[in-house]
Amino acid sequence: MLVAIGECMVEIAPAGDGNYKFGYAGDTFNAAWACRMLSPADDAVRYATAIGTDWISDQLLEFMAGSGLDLSSVTRNPARSVGLYAIKLEDGERSFAYWRSGSAATALADDPGLLESSLRGANQALFSGITLAILPQDGRDNLYRALSKARDNGTRIILDPNYRARLWPSADTARAELTRFSRIANCVLPSFSDEADLFGDTSPEMTADRFTDLGVDEVIVKDGPAPALCAWDGHRAFVPSITVDTVVDTTGAGDAFNGAYLAARSQGAVPSAAAAFAHEVAAISVQTRGALIPRDTRQRITSQPQ
Repeated sequence: MLVAIGECMVEIAPAGDGNYKFGYAGDTFNAAWACRMLSPADDAVRYATAIGTDWISDQLLEFMAGSGLDLSSVTRNPARSVGLYAIKLEDGERSFAYWRSGSAATALADDPGLLESSLRGANQALFSGITLAILPQDGRDNLYRALSKARDNGTRIILDPNYRARLWPSADTARAELTRFSRIANCVLPSFSDEADLFGDTSPEMTADRFTDLGVDEVIVKDGPAPALCAWDGHRAFVPSITVDTVVDTTGAGDAFNGAYLAARSQGAVPSAAAAFAHEVAAISVQTRGALIPRDTRQRITSQPQ
């Protein structure tokens, strides 16, 4: 079982003629969704988050319930609501406005017992730099202890650093916390552009070296349309991406890659093969509007995740 920890937000997107429509997305949720769509029915994928008890939280919960995800670790906070973001389209370019400060998910790690319960029985646990950035320091410390205990009990810990400068109080805090959590991670799924921005890395190899020096035994460095660098067990391989004729929307492509990669790894694929499968899924993602892969993605891929 994979447990993904983070925040799913309500998306308000243009629908034409001055109208808007609701959607739902969040980096770890997008990855959990992809993993669920690409995994056998008996491979559970759990999403751990916190939402409110208002009507918009009810709508989000109803949407998540239709995904096939295990929602037993979704808690409800009557004093808070969900985060929202709005999309503005101008000449084909997307810009975002966010309302997430004080959302229910920012308190998802307040209760150490609930955290430990959500991770119990997990083979893999996924979290991200965004998960860390939205939490207060006490929450990050609680999550660190819960993940450390889960790792000691055999859970593989997976981190996507997913650096977003506006969410952190400072770059120094982001560097310190992402480094601290990387030391307890078995697998890290960074994007090279983020690592270059935050750590000054000048190549994917430099990124992989930094994480392996921290004790991470599996590093997959995503690099947009360029090949992904897979580093594991002394092996290194660049895995080419899939060229597409028309890119419709890159939102969530890295999350789709993560979910597909973890689905393939759980089915026995070695890292390089899992990355090749994940590239196929990401290629479908960028040709689809929105952050979530289509429900029929598995049927549209010819290769097996092994």
